[in-house]
Amino acid sequence: MALPPAVAPEIIAFYTDGFDEATRLTSSADGALELVRTQELLRRHLPPAPARVLDVGGGPGIHAQWLSADGYEVHLIDPVPRHVTTAQAAGCKAMLGDARQLEALSDSFDVVLLLGPLYHLLDEKDRLQALSEARRVLKPAGVLAAAAISRYASLFEHTATTLLDHERVHDAVKDILVTGRHDPGRKGFTAAYFHTAEGLAAELAVAGFDEVKVYGIEGPTWSLLKATEQHTGNRLTESPMFRAALAAARLAEAHPDLLAASSHMLAVGQP
Repeated sequence: MALPPAVAPEIIAFYTDGFDEATRLTSSADGALELVRTQELLRRHLPPAPARVLDVGGGPGIHAQWLSADGYEVHLIDPVPRHVTTAQAAGCKAMLGDARQLEALSDSFDVVLLLGPLYHLLDEKDRLQALSEARRVLKPAGVLAAAAISRYASLFEHTATTLLDHERVHDAVKDILVTGRHDPGRKGFTAAYFHTAEGLAAELAVAGFDEVKVYGIEGPTWSLLKATEQHTGNRLTESPMFRAALAAARLAEAHPDLLAASSHMLAVGQP
């Protein structure tokens, strides 16, 4: 068997030493909004438990844990050893792996989740390879759910944090809006690719997925939560503002023009 593709060392270092992915969806209101919305969108499309789910790039097991609690048989892979260790400690079936070369047998899973890999794969050929591998291991009537960071997320985020007022960040965001590429040397996070909704749907179609539907996960008001928390120091997860932002995300689903305002998007399709 050929060796798996190399994962960029900076990605391993970022998630090992620089960032705790295990708390990202619970330590802020906009993170909690992403989690709640991802849960409700997946529950809308997933087949009934105990379907088999392959959580590709599943990190420390945040989604694997609630899916397991819902009765699904979840198998998680991730390229970051720290994530695999954390997921295993939480009771997940987890192992090292790469989205572009899955060890799973063809037609062996009812669901494949790609909730992280696509934005860490800068080259389109790598993203298409990951999507093709997902299609290979899915059963004929299976479901793919693939997440992407919105092309416009940095614009909203760095307005909320006021970092857009800094020339270096301003220029980096300006380039992301044009190219979709995030340069880690100019602001935080790893090198990454940020999708438009049209581009995300097109990549799934090229990889052979049909009936693709793209959702804005957090909706158009997530950055209001971030800004308020940043500048008041108050947690908003249980607040009326959080509930209003969640309502806004649900209302926005009927209006595709609002897709661009979400921080993340979720594309769902079938092979």
